[in-house]
Amino acid sequence: MIKYTEEDYLSLSALQHILFCKRQCALIHIEQLWVENKFTAEGRIMHERVDRGDQTDRGRIKVEYALPLKSSILGVTGKADVVEFHLKDSKEGLEKQWIPFPVEYKRGKPKKNLSDKVQLCAQALCLEEMLCVRVEAGALFYGKTRRRLDVIFDDNLREVTMRTSEELHSMISYGITPLPHYTKKCDTCSFYNLCMPKAIGKKRNVSSWIRKMTD
Repeated sequence: MIKYTEEDYLSLSALQHILFCKRQCALIHIEQLWVENKFTAEGRIMHERVDRGDQTDRGRIKVEYALPLKSSILGVTGKADVVEFHLKDSKEGLEKQWIPFPVEYKRGKPKKNLSDKVQLCAQALCLEEMLCVRVEAGALFYGKTRRRLDVIFDDNLREVTMRTSEELHSMISYGITPLPHYTKKCDTCSFYNLCMPKAIGKKRNVSSWIRKMTD
């Protein structure tokens, strides 16, 4: 089931961006802007360290770093920080199978929303499409807690990932950057000064009040 051609492919990381903040996603992927702060710098350095790894063999687990990914169903392309290939015990008369287990590295701690899990699930769906194998689970490694969070790619998470992909392609195709809506997470966003969530939000509220009073 091919839904997108390579000309339509978007960055896989945009799925995480749109769930975190639609305006931030549009600023990055529509307006082609980028602003770095200490949090994004720490995340970038972490990914660079992981990406410098090479193929390793640990017996029943083989590890690939910075593995290129793509999916014509999701219409995304990118790379996985780490993909572990776990040797699956074979059934009688069948060859042994290496099952992919994607691992994504994040600098902070687990989020309350699904943005990181959707990004990881998208990697799994790419691997399934590329390798014709079922990927049941993966993990998120958080730098702040220094722990892995195992993620099961159940039907609900797969559905959310597909819907997020469709929403992303729709927003990018329309090319409209949403107006800001201030929340606490804005305070640590690298785009804060560029986005101006409080200032623009106030102007929007005043305009709405004026229209309401003059109707």
